[in-house]
Amino acid sequence: QVQLVESGGGLVQAGESLRLSCAASGSVFSSINGMDWYRQAPGKQRELVATITYGGSTIYADSVKGRFTISRNNAKNTGNLQMNNLKPEDTAVYYCHQVVRGRDYWGQGTQVTVSS
Repeated sequence: QVQLVESGGGLVQAGESLRLSCAASGSVFSSINGMDWYRQAPGKQRELVATITYGGSTIYADSVKGRFTISRNNAKNTGNLQMNNLKPEDTAVYYCHQVVRGRDYWGQGTQVTVSS
């Protein structure tokens, strides 16, 4: 069983930055897997924001390329999402996600609100 706990959300103005963190625990296998960040805005489907593999390869949604940076500390089994130049359309609940041994695990989510 894997537990994922996000932190770092909040209310900011457009152009400002936030750093989200995800702490994973509960399974040694979690530390050798990649990590993803998803987000879900009101009335919209959950969408993939960024992915990082155990080896450090990254993929970003087109909407956040050049503004967001995903990182991973394999030794501590934590992950971060640095979000710069935030826009009102980035407003959403952000979720940390892992697939460990074929099972999906999600955090509880953290709210990010960007005012114009």
